[in-house]
Amino acid sequence: MLNRGSSLGGVLGTLWVLVSLLEVAIPPAQAQNAAPAAAPVKLGIVSFLTGPAAAPFGIPGRNGAEIMIEAMNAGKVPAPFNKVGFGGSNIEAKYIDEAGSAANVVTEFRNLVQRDQVDAVVGYVSSGSCLAVTPVAEELKALTVFYDCGTPRIFEEKSRAYVFRVSPHATMDSVAAARYLLAKKQDVTSYSGINQNYAWGQDSWRDFAGAMQVLAPKVTADKALFPKLFAGEYGAEISTLLTSKSQILHTSFYDGDLEAFVYQEQARALDKRMTILATTGEAAMWRLRDKMPNGTMIGGRGPHGPLAPDSDLNRWFQKIYTDRYSIPPTYPAYQMAMSLLGLKLAYEKARKGDAKPTTDEVAAAFKGIEFDGPSGKVKLAIGDGHQGISETAYGTYRFNKEKNEPEIVDIIRFPAECVNPPAGINADDWIKDGMKGAKC
Repeated sequence: MLNRGSSLGGVLGTLWVLVSLLEVAIPPAQAQNAAPAAAPVKLGIVSFLTGPAAAPFGIPGRNGAEIMIEAMNAGKVPAPFNKVGFGGSNIEAKYIDEAGSAANVVTEFRNLVQRDQVDAVVGYVSSGSCLAVTPVAEELKALTVFYDCGTPRIFEEKSRAYVFRVSPHATMDSVAAARYLLAKKQDVTSYSGINQNYAWGQDSWRDFAGAMQVLAPKVTADKALFPKLFAGEYGAEISTLLTSKSQILHTSFYDGDLEAFVYQEQARALDKRMTILATTGEAAMWRLRDKMPNGTMIGGRGPHGPLAPDSDLNRWFQKIYTDRYSIPPTYPAYQMAMSLLGLKLAYEKARKGDAKPTTDEVAAAFKGIEFDGPSGKVKLAIGDGHQGISETAYGTYRFNKEKNEPEIVDIIRFPAECVNPPAGINADDWIKDGMKGAKC
């Protein structure tokens, strides 16, 4: 028979064993008090997912975001972008369709910022969308990175605090187009244009015609046509162009408009009468293939796709994109990648320790940033440090029958300071004043 002391000892011994077992099963106090995982960075990604601009522009842009965010979260982007996520914070993306009216685009933007409380919005193909979103982004103090829209008006009409654009604006495309044309066809006497009737098309034609007046004042502009955006039917315009004696047809058509126009003009052999100069043609070459007229002068809104400089980062991006989607990346995918890399660097520059940086801190870090991405070097040198500039390139299209694939040949590269206006001068004034200070 056990006495009371022995019984108490047995109970205490049993309790000690149970506590020991629980210590094995439950993490120690210091583990429970360890710093929590870094809060995720929430991004709204906006691009055309439906409608005529989706297949050639919006979907490649969305795909570029998808593979870049996936690689960033896995820490698999080549150095110096190999830190996981945004400075250790996982990236969560919500994808939104840009299709719809400007009012609808603004409503969706407000929902992302106010309802979904994203940390930043990256997106927009249409210049109309960007012009509509810009004042709202400033009103809401919402960090916003435009990835494709080209109108120079974003940062010329007013200084911005929260809006950025890594991709150069449309003036670069038009000035470089004029320089390439005059380098390749020195005997040109007349040119015409067909451009969409909204900000992007109007600005593109204005800058191209202005650059031609500066560089070749004796070369005259003949027809200047502005069909409705996403019209899709160009019979009347083609009839008008067939009456012109121009040797060159300038077009900033993009998306389904460009593809529809190419099919329709070939049925009437317009490209046999005048050479097409397509400032966004690179985005359509992998879809049109041998339907794109040989000899078309092609731009890619910068040094993207076949116009991109050779580098480890570019080869990596081309491989992961082509492996995933079975088609090479075009310039919308490149522009999205460059925009996300710029935001990543700004976020990591602003971050101090484990604390998540504020919107104002990221915006301050983003201002004037400079880096090398898959498309080469970009620096936010104009628009008070909110607008990027880069070199660009143009070339001539041909379909290589032996390889059974499109290619761009006779490429000419133009330095950033040759085709972009200097800081503090708006594009239209720079061109009208003779493009003074251009360093070519």
